[in-house]
Amino acid sequence: MATETGETAESETETAGEGVSPYMRSVIVTTGSTLAGIAAGVLAQMQAAGPNDTIGAFFLFGAVLIQFPIYQAIGIDTSDFGGKDYAYVFFMTFVLWFISWGILLTAGTELPSLL
Repeated sequence: MATETGETAESETETAGEGVSPYMRSVIVTTGSTLAGIAAGVLAQMQAAGPNDTIGAFFLFGAVLIQFPIYQAIGIDTSDFGGKDYAYVFFMTFVLWFISWGILLTAGTELPSLL
């Protein structure tokens, strides 16, 4: 959409040339953070001896760090991410990790170990 001065709106120029629309970018990042957090919680339950075992936190940080190369492979330009984007990915992953591992610990679920 052109303005009265003939200039294009910023939202049009942001989507031009990108492989992923801003809407799809937000859906992919939210879904990826959610699934990574749940996977980290399940892996923490499988490997950690209990809630005081710090190996569960390693799965959280691993889940956060592995997301960015995956987003780049999908076609999302992570160089455009700002502090709020990184905080969002970390927070969403942390919350789902915390909830899923907490539920599994409370339920007393015994999952097979990976090792």
